[in-house]
Amino acid sequence: MRKQATLYRMETSDHICPFGLKAKHLLKKHGYELDDQILESREQTDAFKEKHGVKTTPQVFIEGKRIGGHDDLVEYLGLEQQDSDETTYGPIIAIFSVTFLMSLALSINFYEAINYESVLMWFIGISMCVLAVQKLKDLDAFTNQFITYDLLAMKYVPYAKVYAFAEAYAGIGMLTGLNPLLYAPVSFFIGTVGAISVFKAVYLDKRELKCACVGGDSNVPLGFVSLTENMLMIFAATYMLIKYL
Repeated sequence: MRKQATLYRMETSDHICPFGLKAKHLLKKHGYELDDQILESREQTDAFKEKHGVKTTPQVFIEGKRIGGHDDLVEYLGLEQQDSDETTYGPIIAIFSVTFLMSLALSINFYEAINYESVLMWFIGISMCVLAVQKLKDLDAFTNQFITYDLLAMKYVPYAKVYAFAEAYAGIGMLTGLNPLLYAPVSFFIGTVGAISVFKAVYLDKRELKCACVGGDSNVPLGFVSLTENMLMIFAATYMLIKYL
């Protein structure tokens, strides 16, 4: 027989509890016969909390026994729960994967084939633009993280904000096809300072830091990926200048 589960979750005209929907999904996914009890007002919710002596909803009951909220259900089902403070390369993998596919798509659109030189340059330029947007959406948060390891930003804090705009400027410049003297030196400068800073912080000083490359408050570890990002900036700038000159 299928196990019986009862879920109490809040769903009003003003608010639908996301954790209630997640708990509902998990229970159905794991084969429970679900009695979905919706609390349709704040008054109903408060009365339910007082009756059962709980502080939050949703609340899950399995075979009459209270399991708890969404996180408690995840633990009860033996599922892994991601630690919000755990380091991850997820954001940077997502960004680089999508920007690379965008570069391939542009190459096929423009050349009806894969032009490897264009794909590489577009990939670097688009990636710089996307990473700049991640920084610009919350400059203060980015600055707070960036100045803990960037050598120039440590000496001159406003450079942290300049960096975000400079990265966007250089990235957009690479996509224009204009004279690289207009933007390549910017890419070369910020890439060089960044590479030296990351190398010193991670490989010389052995510091364990979070990277601000995808914006402030990220859980991406500072290290190889950050160094690679800066080296790509240097490479793109150098390649364009040599080709132009």
